[in-house]
Amino acid sequence: MILILDPDAAENSQEYQQLLSHLAAMPGIQSRVHVERGSEQTVTEIYLIGNTKALDIADMQSLPCVERVVRVSEEYRILGRHKDDQRPTYFEYNGVRFGQDTLHVFAGLCAVDNREHVETMLKSLKDSGQVCTRMGAYKPRTSPYAFQGHGKLCLPYVFELAGKYGIKVIAMEITHESHMDEINEALHLTGDPTGVMLQIGTRNTQNFELLKIVGRQTRMPVLLKRGFGITLDESLNAAEYLASEGNRNVVFCLRGMKTNMGDPHRNFVDFAHVPAVKRLTRMPVCVDPSHSVGSRAASSDGIMDMMHVTAQGVLAGANMVLVDFHPEPVKALVDGPQALLLKELPYFMEDVQIAREAYLKRIELRQRQK
Repeated sequence: MILILDPDAAENSQEYQQLLSHLAAMPGIQSRVHVERGSEQTVTEIYLIGNTKALDIADMQSLPCVERVVRVSEEYRILGRHKDDQRPTYFEYNGVRFGQDTLHVFAGLCAVDNREHVETMLKSLKDSGQVCTRMGAYKPRTSPYAFQGHGKLCLPYVFELAGKYGIKVIAMEITHESHMDEINEALHLTGDPTGVMLQIGTRNTQNFELLKIVGRQTRMPVLLKRGFGITLDESLNAAEYLASEGNRNVVFCLRGMKTNMGDPHRNFVDFAHVPAVKRLTRMPVCVDPSHSVGSRAASSDGIMDMMHVTAQGVLAGANMVLVDFHPEPVKALVDGPQALLLKELPYFMEDVQIAREAYLKRIELRQRQK
């Protein structure tokens, strides 16, 4: 059960203390307080854990400071979409709104290789009217001899150039807690010219200690990739680890499942789960066509498989697209064969818009049928 308190409920007020005392005296019930401080108001939620089925909603709603009560109906207590739960399905970060009703394209370099390529990429994004990108500084690789990323050495010029070209949010994978400190330090030294969405890669989806540590910081939102060899439920519980530690600004990313049943694609495309994740949780949903398909192969209609699966995800209601581009894919240090060309960026964006418009028309049609 979740108690959502009045927006003006002060922690030092007599009513608030009465509420906490009452909850502490309830047998078999533990409470966890979560505070979300926004720019305009503070939202306080208290999660009741234990035998809450016997608790009457009306009785709980009559307690001091309680505005409304939500009975937990899904396993995902914090991020779940519970019955009669009207809590927001969006968050705002660095002037960009991420929700189940928005769509943002994060086109960029899978791995940062040099300053010139970063600047060329970001300039192309600005010319296309985009404010988000992906830039890989830390790259976990299957082989210990493969390029692991430039790490903190590239962060200053990546952030500096992002500010120069008006990029507001960079999706950047981390693999260790020290990477958060390096990112924060580089942002500070460059004057906080941009924002970073921390990305938890598919290999770390069940690195529970890393999830806890990342979840304890609330400055930056998190993009969590689905684990490539586990169930959807296990991956959604990984997202719940982040939220249970304090950070509820989580985007869930579908990136394909590792199985030879997906051949000839790199992974089995799982974008049919976009509406399932949006139904089960309040998280915005991202699709990663680059790592799902893994090549620039095209069908007989001349359209690349990567474009087709992107459209499938957007048609299903995806809220974010994470896609690889590179100024010179043959020189890319990671995943060059799957990277799209910069000259294809306007085409890609227009194709995404076509799929988005079709999705919105489908919603409109459904509303008329009601």
